[in-house]
Amino acid sequence: MSCSLYFLSYCIALLVFAFCDLPLEVESRAFFVFGDSLVDNGNNNYLVTSARADSPPYGIDYPTHRATGRFSNGLNIPDIISEQLGMEPTLPYLAPQLTGDRLLVGANFASAGVGILNDTGIQFFNIIRIGKQLEYFEQYQRRVSGLIGAEQTEQLVNSALILITLGGNDFVNNYYLVPFSARSRQFSLPDYVVYLISEYRKILQKLYDLGGRRVLVTGTGPIGCVPAELAQRSRSGECSVELQRAAALFNTQLTQMLADLNSQIGANVFIAANTYTMNMDFVSNPQAYGFVTSKIACCGQGPYNGIGLCTPLSNLCPNRDIYAFWDPFHPSERANRIIVQQILTGSSEYMNPMNLSTIMALDSRT
Repeated sequence: MSCSLYFLSYCIALLVFAFCDLPLEVESRAFFVFGDSLVDNGNNNYLVTSARADSPPYGIDYPTHRATGRFSNGLNIPDIISEQLGMEPTLPYLAPQLTGDRLLVGANFASAGVGILNDTGIQFFNIIRIGKQLEYFEQYQRRVSGLIGAEQTEQLVNSALILITLGGNDFVNNYYLVPFSARSRQFSLPDYVVYLISEYRKILQKLYDLGGRRVLVTGTGPIGCVPAELAQRSRSGECSVELQRAAALFNTQLTQMLADLNSQIGANVFIAANTYTMNMDFVSNPQAYGFVTSKIACCGQGPYNGIGLCTPLSNLCPNRDIYAFWDPFHPSERANRIIVQQILTGSSEYMNPMNLSTIMALDSRT
């Protein structure tokens, strides 16, 4: 009898050790990121493409002081959201380190240069177009199912926070890339925006079908005011009226489309983040936010430091915290922090139908 009791306790001990090696109930919230260079944290480093931020001075203010593939002097918007919510930052989906338990944190699928349309960013050659990003998301879910099972994977995805940032490139790297572009010959601007919104709706519906239930959708920023466009289109530092019109048309229709989708679903799945107004606050009054300029990029060359790419040979400002723009297209880390603060706590002028803090509070009760 004592022998069989010993054997039983030995088996129980083996089972305990076996279960200790299995992932338990996923308690922390996963975070998934889709979109373009505003949120890419290094996927393009693993691709043969010209849309890369893998050399200095990119990353000069990142904790490692090294270029990481982020189009920033330091942290980008997803990094800061993770930081503010106390979550571990996500890894790029293509990073070889994204295995095992790290998968449970989530993943960043974004790729610099992409847009809503497949022909956006064709000049960059090999980038992860949004359809492929969604395919990777399906692949991700199969990989995680192998770790924690299909039911827990569905739970992880359903309870996750998702950020998607698309649209700006469909204007600056497609419709307005060259005079008389193929798309501008095909569509008037109002018709092009209607087409973009209809295509974006399909992308967001697919994201919902793949399990997304809390999706932050950013609009375009003030694309007519970035240093790259000032350098090409401005005589005395004024924003491009045409590109600002494009952004206004797009953002208005995007917010309406998200409301329609939520109404169709019967829940507030999609949250509109009015990044146009968030950016315009400090673009139109930089001094009020501690910036010396919102016209000149910290890193670049030519008028407004807006020509070409940020490279080791570019002009480089000594204090990135007083520049609203890091390079010809992308906000500085400090500007990104202002944007994230509005995402977290902003009024209905910035976040519709609710801000991220409200989402987190609501979801913690369910």
